[in-house]
Amino acid sequence: MRAVEISKTIQIPDDVEVTIEGRKVTAKGTKGTLTKDFSFAPVSIELREKVIRIWAEWPRKKEASLVGTIYSHIQNMITGVRKGFTYKLKIVFSHFPVSIKVKDKTILIENFTGERNPRKAKIMGDSQVKVQSEDIIIQGINLEDVSQTAANIEQATRVKRKDPRVFLDGIYVHERSEGMG
Repeated sequence: MRAVEISKTIQIPDDVEVTIEGRKVTAKGTKGTLTKDFSFAPVSIELREKVIRIWAEWPRKKEASLVGTIYSHIQNMITGVRKGFTYKLKIVFSHFPVSIKVKDKTILIENFTGERNPRKAKIMGDSQVKVQSEDIIIQGINLEDVSQTAANIEQATRVKRKDPRVFLDGIYVHERSEGMG
């Protein structure tokens, strides 16, 4: 049996300003501004005072799950403009010392398992990447950009056609946190 209505509410903190035009949500905070368009989703979004309400009337399974998905996206936008997100990756190698260089919107991974050509990973959006000896730190206000950059680096250093239990070389995410400090 279908529910009459599925809804979720988000309380907006005092230091964040949210505007909604149709299904386009914009969040402004101390760290910056994020805008996301949810016009593809068959749900309703409204803003009253400092409360955002996301709901679907007579939802099917897909619409009901989209209410929760959009709720999480907006929650992440608010957290991003207030605190930001940080991912820390650890560089692991056993024999060949790996060197990492950041060049424009790409990360060059040199001497990975002794390879001559550098492997490349793309930096998404406005994410900042810093290399500190054995760690790579990725920071930004958009969670999707930060996590996709981390995933691109992990995938660029995947060891193919070798036993993964023996060849543990690579770059792996070892810490995720809110805040950019």
